[in-house]
Amino acid sequence: MIKERMTPEELARLTGYSRQTINKWVRKEGWVTSPKPGVQGGKARLVHVNDKVREFIDSAHRSANINFTPATDSSLDVLLTTLAQEMTPSEQKQLTSLLLREGISGLLQRLGIRDQQ
Repeated sequence: MIKERMTPEELARLTGYSRQTINKWVRKEGWVTSPKPGVQGGKARLVHVNDKVREFIDSAHRSANINFTPATDSSLDVLLTTLAQEMTPSEQKQLTSLLLREGISGLLQRLGIRDQQ
């Protein structure tokens, strides 16, 4: 459900993006925000859902294709999935090529996680 004002967490659940990505878009696109009532410190914000934000929500294809995982889940599979989603198509292609060429052992070796055998 789209409300007049939403938290970044609510927008993240709605679109399938991470809360951090929503906050990045708020800054980058200059979305209008206001302080969240009852939260001290001024960091908690509500995003005003105007035409610009609605367009973003409408263009977010991810919500239909992924299961929402709470942001507190920092398991490796969630982190890797989020990483892949944040990459450009070109970056995804390059990483896929590296993984196909090197395999997991080669990748771990390049990262210094696995010693040469």
